[in-house]
Amino acid sequence: MKTRLLFAFFWVPYVFTFGQINPSQIEIIRDTYGVPHIYAATDAEVAYGLAWAQAEDDFQTIQTAYLAGNALLSKKIGLKGASADFLTQFIDAKNTVHRLYNTLSPEFVKLLEGYCLGMNAYAKHHPKEVILKELFPLDPKELLAYTQLQLFISNGADQLVSSIVKEELPVYSTQIENDTKGSNLIAISRSLSGSEETFLAINTHQPLEGPMSWLEAHLVSEEGTNIIGATFPGAPCLFTGANEYLGWTHTVNYPDKADVYSLEMDSKKKETYYIDGKPYRLEKHKAKLYIKVLGIPISIKKKYYSSIYGPTLKNKKGTFSVRTPSTTNINAIEQWWRMNKAQSFSEFYQILKMNAIPGYNIGYADRNDTIFYISNGKIPKRNEKYDWTKVVPGNTMATLWNTYYNTEDLPQVISPKSGFVYNANHSPFKSTGLNENPRPEKFSKTMNYETYDNNRSTRLLSLLEAHDTINYEQFKAIKYDHQLPTPLHYNFMDINALFEMNPNDYPDVADVLNSIQQWDRKADADSFGAGSYAVLYYQLGAFYDQLGPDKVFSSEVLFEALQKTKVYMITHFGKTSVQLGDFQQLVRGDKELPIYGLPDVVTAMRGEPYKNGRLKITHGESYVGLVRFTPEKTTFESVLSYGNSRRPESPHYDDQMELYANFKTKTMSFDKADVLKSAVRIYNPQ
Repeated sequence: MKTRLLFAFFWVPYVFTFGQINPSQIEIIRDTYGVPHIYAATDAEVAYGLAWAQAEDDFQTIQTAYLAGNALLSKKIGLKGASADFLTQFIDAKNTVHRLYNTLSPEFVKLLEGYCLGMNAYAKHHPKEVILKELFPLDPKELLAYTQLQLFISNGADQLVSSIVKEELPVYSTQIENDTKGSNLIAISRSLSGSEETFLAINTHQPLEGPMSWLEAHLVSEEGTNIIGATFPGAPCLFTGANEYLGWTHTVNYPDKADVYSLEMDSKKKETYYIDGKPYRLEKHKAKLYIKVLGIPISIKKKYYSSIYGPTLKNKKGTFSVRTPSTTNINAIEQWWRMNKAQSFSEFYQILKMNAIPGYNIGYADRNDTIFYISNGKIPKRNEKYDWTKVVPGNTMATLWNTYYNTEDLPQVISPKSGFVYNANHSPFKSTGLNENPRPEKFSKTMNYETYDNNRSTRLLSLLEAHDTINYEQFKAIKYDHQLPTPLHYNFMDINALFEMNPNDYPDVADVLNSIQQWDRKADADSFGAGSYAVLYYQLGAFYDQLGPDKVFSSEVLFEALQKTKVYMITHFGKTSVQLGDFQQLVRGDKELPIYGLPDVVTAMRGEPYKNGRLKITHGESYVGLVRFTPEKTTFESVLSYGNSRRPESPHYDDQMELYANFKTKTMSFDKADVLKSAVRIYNPQ
């Protein structure tokens, strides 16, 4: 502890070492698009190079993420960082990591140490870029504490905490209302490709900026690593991608991954609660947060508790504990790293049995023509007598779960005869051809899996089943499809009445209604129908409280929304006919490009108000990887929404935007000879 304080106070060069890494033995090759190809003898050395390269591309986001994960963000930015700082203390992230650190394998610890050494070396050489000196030197436990925070949030448990703080009765929602940001996965085997090729589409729909946006990399070591893919800023391995043997991708899934308990409190003894009639004491804690007064961080305290069920808060409605599997282990990143290195399906599947990643669908393909889908997760075995979609009693051991379903027990499909698997954040029971899907009755209702379709899943299935064979160009066309199905299949609203309204009955909005009804439902940037529909879509948000039975919008409500749509277009564009690409744009810095896509088309796009009535896309197509496997070779195409650098002065800040906006990709290679042909810069991380 004293050593840590000395480093923070005097800002001396970092000698905080875990092992010996010589940066001169690590080679970083930046290609035409600035993607780092990192070569070294060991995985730990590659991780060092990855940390350095990530810091070159986005050091500010990385630091902000680690500050949040170590309860230091509010010290830098004040009240806006307090919620993240509170959550990481609420879930006891640091103590959990410390307590379970010995569960990590020695080789993975070396990887973490190498990554931290690389990040610390960059901070040492670029002290003016450090935003809070107290964060450095970074160590593996601090890295993992941030991971605990992110996985807690990804499990939706932060929603429960937020509702308790807002004095509401907390309810976990497995169907995220209006969650049209989405992701897609598609894998096609040789029986459907009609060739010796197996296809995988990596099609994530993450935020385009921030700690959950993608950076691309190619990692190569002499310890069996050779993988191309993407990861989040501050992560020591790739989270999606392909090596020479296999590839995988994720979409978000929504089984029940977090529970909330109502404790039976003693009316006189404030901190006493009862379980099966036996008294227990709440443990009291205080989270340390900061507000800023005249730019000076002032420490404040926020009280919280813990029970045997988990971290606990009180509000006017009661005392509630939150429990989620993401807080029970610290091995998720190790599992992803091992997935990076797998060379066969049996090896990959064995790694999944670690059961350390708490959620996410997985789509997989390999050079042996295995395709695979699983609704992955660390799902608790819960008492069947309770309704786990609601608050459950916190006064009985019958609700306290401590065991989990095995990987083999989760919904999955391996090499179906249909020749395809797919997912678009919809039901795992609709993941391939009709007769080969997992059957919902075989799974406990307490798992609470999704059962709905959406527009993307509906459209993907129709496209996949429309062909006897799907060649690579057709596969790409399916992945880049941007047409809504007929009828529409939003999982949170029904607006199909829009297409049954007679424009003659609504003369005030007949021009807008005609534009939408005559539209081919393709979200092309130059489409006027798509432009009218997009403006309407965003206006509908103000009418959700008027949804009728079965979440249906009536014609009367749609008429009001159309009126607002018309006023919006006249106000901001001076006309009632607007192209989609005039309404929404891909923006970075001074570059603004008209862009395709809508919420819940396969090429999903979602934006936020920008300027002059336009939208700036903030979520959607974010990293695209298209992988082709043959028995002898793996090829890889990819594109990012902006570029691989977050620094405005970099030529790679926005150099992929035109590719992205025109449904194009760049070619990546596992072969160093090919990488050298496209090399723009070759250097060591020092």
